[in-house]
Amino acid sequence: MEDAHIVDLYWARSQTAVAETAKKYGTYCYSIAHAILTNPEDAEESVNDTWLDAWNSMPPHRPAILATFLGKITRRIAIDKWRARSAEKRGGGELPLALSELADCIPSRKTVEQAVADAELEAAINRFVLPLTRRRVFLCRYWYLDSIAAIAKQFGLSQSSVKVLLHRTRKALRTFLEQEGTL
Repeated sequence: MEDAHIVDLYWARSQTAVAETAKKYGTYCYSIAHAILTNPEDAEESVNDTWLDAWNSMPPHRPAILATFLGKITRRIAIDKWRARSAEKRGGGELPLALSELADCIPSRKTVEQAVADAELEAAINRFVLPLTRRRVFLCRYWYLDSIAAIAKQFGLSQSSVKVLLHRTRKALRTFLEQEGTL
C-alpha cells in the first residue's frame, strides 16, 4: 500500500492504518529499536508504542515521508526506554559510546530557551554535505547505532578505517558548525 494512502487512513481514523503500517514498516522499526535496546521484548514494545504515537500524531501532522517519520518516532521511544533502563543500572552497548563520540561536536541543550539555537544547529547540520559513503557510514553509526565492526563489514573496510573516517567526519562537522557560528 502506498504511504499516502496509509496516511489518509490515519486521517480518516481507520483501524486498518495501524495494521497496514505494521505490515509495511514493522521490520524497519523493529531493527531500529533492536539496535538501540538489544532486547527483543523491549524492541517489540517500542514498535508498538510507535504505532500508538503515529496514531496520536496524525492528524494534525501529515508526514511527507512516512518511513522517516516512523523511524524517528521509533528511535526516540527506544532511546527513552534505554535511558530509563540504564538509569536503573549502567550497561554497555553502542548507544552510550556513539553519543559520547558526538559529544565534542554537538553540545547538550537542556533549557527551553535554547530552542532557537537548537533549530539553528539542526539547519546547519542539514547543510553539512558529505560524500555518499562517508554519509552512509556516519548514519549507520549515529542514527542506526551500528557497531564499528558491523559498519566495517557492511562497507568492506577495516575497523581502524571506520574509526578514522568517523573521527575525521566528526572533526569536519565540528569545524563546519564553528564556521556557521552554531557552536
